[in-house]
Amino acid sequence: MSASGGTKAIVAALAANLAIAVAKFVAFLFSGSSSMLAESVHSLADSGNQGLLLLGGKKAKREATPQHPFGYGRERYIYAFLVSIVLFTVGGMFAIYEGIEKINHPHPIEAWYWPVGVLVFAIIAESFSFRTAIKESNEIRGKQTWTQFVRRAKAPELPVVLLEDLGALVGLVLALGGVGLALLTGNGVWDGIGTLCIGVLLIVIAIVLAAETKSLLLGEAAGIEEIEKIKTALVDGDVVTRVIHMRTLHLGPEELLVAAKIAVEGNDTATQVADAINAAEARIREAVPIARVIYLEPDIYRPEATK
Repeated sequence: MSASGGTKAIVAALAANLAIAVAKFVAFLFSGSSSMLAESVHSLADSGNQGLLLLGGKKAKREATPQHPFGYGRERYIYAFLVSIVLFTVGGMFAIYEGIEKINHPHPIEAWYWPVGVLVFAIIAESFSFRTAIKESNEIRGKQTWTQFVRRAKAPELPVVLLEDLGALVGLVLALGGVGLALLTGNGVWDGIGTLCIGVLLIVIAIVLAAETKSLLLGEAAGIEEIEKIKTALVDGDVVTRVIHMRTLHLGPEELLVAAKIAVEGNDTATQVADAINAAEARIREAVPIARVIYLEPDIYRPEATK
């Protein structure tokens, strides 16, 4: 996985979530808090998700084969989509079930210092993980807003880790609120309500992730800036006079397919056209390095044929 795949952020999140999951489960055993049980399952699901992202990055590195001539770059999208399913089923649905169960059968929280202490520790650990994800994202985000970055990023790992960490921090605050209200009022229903809110939060994040990774799986074009750079690189003003039409497709986060019909003059020789195509491909790769698969078709420009 390349640096843009956010490997550092994934490893940081994995280490934090494994430690937090163990701590939360121990706190649940001592306190009986359903919020802690939901949060421990949440952290365990997140740990599995980071493992899936690392596995997807490894599988995406495989060389192209005759059966898969464009390589395995989209493996990263598939595993990111699996993450959203795991987050929805394991994290969200379990938390909702546990929350409803606790609301229907409330019981007081015992050894309150365990859940409170673990939640404070978890907030600190998740904050460091979230900070790492933000730092890596800022290196490639440019001038995009965070919403634009999540929606437009072609590498799925960083948006996934960002949303997971954000969800984890908000979930921890909800769990702390539920536990705190249950302790203050002596009513365990508040613990169940906090658990229920965590489940709803996880499902919302899972739906957002699923929608974004589904778009990547279906195949997205290059960004607007990359498309303009490619069009500019194609035309040399001598042999290649214009771009008649062009299509781009991400074969993976760092691999772009470019197919274009370019206009040449009718009196150009085959040698001139071939040399112009080779030169155009070189200019494209210089302007947009991820454009690795390029197909150019020369044609005579006829305005009526483009209408």
